[in-house]
Amino acid sequence: MALRFRQTFTLFPGVRINISKAGISTSIGIPGASVNIGRQGIRATVGAPGTGISYSNLIVPARVGSAHSGHIRAWIPILSAHRFRSDPRSDSGASAHPLM
Repeated sequence: MALRFRQTFTLFPGVRINISKAGISTSIGIPGASVNIGRQGIRATVGAPGTGISYSNLIVPARVGSAHSGHIRAWIPILSAHRFRSDPRSDSGASAHPLM
């Protein structure tokens, strides 16, 4: 059986810092619905409080191979790239984003 470690600190109502062997993440939300920003990306979770029943979905995965995959830098470029990417059907392939 593997040893697990997890510690949660509440910064203020609705915002928590989670520390485990795998790293640090931040959870923002209310009982029954939260968004977690961590090493794997951004994850949304909804559930019925007190029942143990929940659904979790990875909404923005972290960039693979990034040295900073657990940091905010890993997911902000993904979000901005989706907003500024040109039409994939165009043959020019040029992006409207000045840094892409």
